[in-house]
Amino acid sequence: MGMEQPIFSARAHVFQIDPATKRNWLPASKHAVTVSFFYDANRSVYRIISVGGTKAIINSTITPNMTFTKTSQKFGQWADSRANTVYGLGFATEQQLQQFSDQFKEVKEAARLAREKSQEKFELTNPALNIAAPQDLSEDRHSPPLLTVNGPEDKLFRSKSADMEQLTSEKERIKKMLSEGSICEINLEAELFTLQDSNAKLVAALHEANTGVEEWKKQLAEIFYQATI
Repeated sequence: MGMEQPIFSARAHVFQIDPATKRNWLPASKHAVTVSFFYDANRSVYRIISVGGTKAIINSTITPNMTFTKTSQKFGQWADSRANTVYGLGFATEQQLQQFSDQFKEVKEAARLAREKSQEKFELTNPALNIAAPQDLSEDRHSPPLLTVNGPEDKLFRSKSADMEQLTSEKERIKKMLSEGSICEINLEAELFTLQDSNAKLVAALHEANTGVEEWKKQLAEIFYQATI
């Protein structure tokens, strides 16, 4: 563990949420195991670790946005987005669950303070980090600072190559669209031809029907004429 030190330990049955259903619990340990809070002084990181047999069944870094929820008198859980799972712990007594829950809150608060402290430290050691670069580039172009002389050129080169790649892929996309478009035109021509053919057949059928009607009228007139004689 290096510089990591255990700050609290408890015994519990460990469970993990079923990745398939996201509803059912799968036992990660056959019996109660030691679940410990560790603190890494070098990195100011808090972790919950539990080892079952030869493998770590819990390796969860505590972040300020994590919450430990008591879902029954002896069972609690928390979600770990980094590990992409939800851990569940079953305790022998309500008191043990309460102690673990209290410790979780303390560690979560300590993790929040540690994060804020590291951000403040970073800002103090780099006070002009976000201001210096634009001023250096705009005010004194003849003698840019030594530290940033290669930075913008490098970024420019990368952005140019990225633009070239984007342009090439755009050309390929347009080419593909054009080729698909020509296929669409051929299909359209075929459909138009079919439509014209259908229209021609329809006109012929109508003409035939009209001829039939005229013939029928003629016959009817003849029958009527013969009947009146």
